[in-house]
This record gives sequence, C-alpha cells and structure tokens, in this order.
Amino acid sequence: MSIAIIGAGNVGAALAKSLTAKGQAVRFGVPDPAKYADLPKQFDGKASVGTVAQALEGAEVAILAVPYGAAAQVAASIPDWGGRVLIDATNPLAGLGGLVVGTTTSGAEEIAKLANNARVVKAFNTAGAENMIDPQTQAGPVAMPVAGDDAAARANAMALATLIGFDAMDAGPLKNARYLEPMAMVWIQMALVLGHGRAWGWVRGKK
Repeated sequence: MSIAIIGAGNVGAALAKSLTAKGQAVRFGVPDPAKYADLPKQFDGKASVGTVAQALEGAEVAILAVPYGAAAQVAASIPDWGGRVLIDATNPLAGLGGLVVGTTTSGAEEIAKLANNARVVKAFNTAGAENMIDPQTQAGPVAMPVAGDDAAARANAMALATLIGFDAMDAGPLKNARYLEPMAMVWIQMALVLGHGRAWGWVRGKK
C-alpha cells in the first residue's frame, strides 16, 4: 500500500517509522520539500518526500499529520481527493487550554466538509508520538479508537493501526470524533500538565 503522510512533525515521523518498519511505502507531503531533503535517510530508503500533490499521487491512503491550524488549508487545497481514505490525526487544540471546536461538531467533521471526495476517518489522535513508535505497554497494546462514516475506510484505518501494534477499536461514525478529540485533550493534560509523562496510553481490559 502506498501511504501519503501530510506533515513531517513528531506524529507524522513516528507513524512513518512504524509503517516503514512493517514494509509499507511512505511519501511525506510538505510545503517545502527541500527543507526535508535528508528526511528519507531516517527510514532506510522506504520513504520519500515531495509536495503534498506529489505525495498524494498514486497514494491509496493519506494521513493528515499537521497542526490543526493548517489542516483546513490542506484539506481544501486538493480539488478532488479521488475517494482516498484521509486519516485525520489532528486535534483542534487551543494550546494546552482546550479545544477550539467541540460539542456540536469536531475538527474531523470540519475537515471532511473541506476535503472534496475524501473518505475521512479519525484516528491516531488519542495517543502521543511515543505510542506511534511503540504502542505496547506491560498491560497490553494501547487502544486506538477509529471513527468514520465509510465502513470500508474505517476498516482500512483500523488495519493500519493494528499493523503497527495498536489495539484498534471501531468507534463508529465520524461524528464520534466529537468525543475522541476531548479524549486527546485528557491525554495532553495527564501527560504534559499533570506530569505523568508521554509514554502511556489507554489499554483495553481483558474479558
């Protein structure tokens, strides 16, 4: 599978590390590819870098891993997403103080309005970059809820999450991102404000 990762920050790079380790081909899409010319060297030749349009060419799945402030611009900049699965890994953060949208909508739903002909799925937003690299804990794999209106797209995102070691969980339609994004805010508060550290995540109990 060819996967485009839009953005090359902590989350995008961490997902690329895990995905390429599992044999997936990754293309980074960034505004200034020259700035990231050395980035592919980190992934043993299994990743490349180009513009967003270049990264999307031939890609079956795109992962949106940019700050939320840039996500809307990226979503609207592509005239036709061609039915691709667009995994929204962003959170509409107002710094550490809360979310800029919520209750009656979500960042993911707002992105879906702008991303013409994309099958938007919410995933990879409720855990830290450290979990993206290593989602295993002593109690088991970190849970990763996945929400989206298209069942096949949701299943595709769950398969990728499972591939890199998460306990993927079907979280239903995209409107449930309204609850997943506050869940990410809880993680941020616990990790960064209350001092529990970044290397933790929610784990589903055994039945």
